[in-house]
Amino acid sequence: MTARVVVGISGASGAAIGAEIVWNLLNLGAEVDLIISAAAKRTIAEELGPDALAEISALPLRHHDPSDIGATIASGSTRTSGMIVAPCSMRTLSAIAHSLSDNLLVRAADVHLKERRPLILIARETPLHLGHLRAMTAVTEMGAIVTPPVPAFYLRPAGMDEVIEQIARRAVDLLQIAPATAIAWDGGIPT
Repeated sequence: MTARVVVGISGASGAAIGAEIVWNLLNLGAEVDLIISAAAKRTIAEELGPDALAEISALPLRHHDPSDIGATIASGSTRTSGMIVAPCSMRTLSAIAHSLSDNLLVRAADVHLKERRPLILIARETPLHLGHLRAMTAVTEMGAIVTPPVPAFYLRPAGMDEVIEQIARRAVDLLQIAPATAIAWDGGIPT
């Protein structure tokens, strides 16, 4: 059975991570349902360039409007292998933590929690205040995995592209839909 994964891109900085996750999933042969928030569209244009949104839109995926609360992925009867929100803004994380399903991205995340399916949140904010930490605790207690986009410095990345790729691969690996593709620590100094 082919894995089907929902990917949400919210408006936090780090749009390249979401795009890289989509590429990784497609390279694994997964079916991808993509939700890009209105704020994310602006972030994508600013961080990845004015043509990036059109390039993402041309990919072979199911594209969903964030206002389409009646989309198939808003229902638990639509089987998926999990969902990744990358980057996940604190607004989105807080809405998920409090079950405020006012758009498709948050509703799909809520469905993954209620159906006990993997939900990976690449929380993008710093520094964190107590409200952020409490929201992260709440979603973790509900079953989500909160994974800030922290670089694997021990791998001595040559540049930002390697950092982004490793973060994206680790997120996809957390879904356990295929053998791990992220570079694993081998106990020695990478060459």
